[in-house]
Amino acid sequence: MSINWVMLHETDGFVRLPNERVIYTSPPRTSLSLRNLNPRPDDESLAIQSSTGRVHLTNQRIVYLPSSPTPEFQSFSAPLLNIHDTHVSAPFFGPNVWTSVIQPVVGGGIPPSNIAVQLKMTFKDGGAFDFHSAFERIKERLQQVVEQARETGLISGDSRPQRAGNYNGVDFADVHLEELPAYAPPKPQSAAQSNPETAEPLMASSREEFEPPAEPPPGYEEAQQQGVANEFEDRLRRAQ
Repeated sequence: MSINWVMLHETDGFVRLPNERVIYTSPPRTSLSLRNLNPRPDDESLAIQSSTGRVHLTNQRIVYLPSSPTPEFQSFSAPLLNIHDTHVSAPFFGPNVWTSVIQPVVGGGIPPSNIAVQLKMTFKDGGAFDFHSAFERIKERLQQVVEQARETGLISGDSRPQRAGNYNGVDFADVHLEELPAYAPPKPQSAAQSNPETAEPLMASSREEFEPPAEPPPGYEEAQQQGVANEFEDRLRRAQ
């Protein structure tokens, strides 16, 4: 996570990193807020806000550019694997808000006493769920690459992302970004095909027996979010 480290471009907004690809760009009235997460007495104060701007999701990081930059705040960026505990809040009144916990990178402009900060982005013109869906999809692909690298011994188990596009030597440039092919169920048994009168009932029974549930079991999302939060807190305690 870095403040004012994004290289800006007059027409393209910002300069892409090698092999960087923009996956999603928000509407222009997206606000940003960065705050201390559970501040301690010795933490340096952090309060950065922008009322309007665009957030760009790439295959390596998120980049936020305010509509009216100031000398104090011109850009924000964070590697995707430094972003944790993400969720969208949909209030009864007002626009949707995307919230996350960010792990700062060394030398990124965040006071070093802050081991984690809270990021909130308010999508005043919509797009929060589209952004969240795309973010979760690409982050899952990156995590798969890291897990494979751990299994093969390319990186150690306690390695952490330090900057966009690189994870202690693991290059994300070739991560597959397209949608996975839809699951195709196996074809009916040849015995059913040999008897046209019974083939249709057998196929219908097979669909009824093996059709996956349309919704997750009760409490699944809450348990998943709690697990992510607990894992992140354990990681932060080990880092101290």
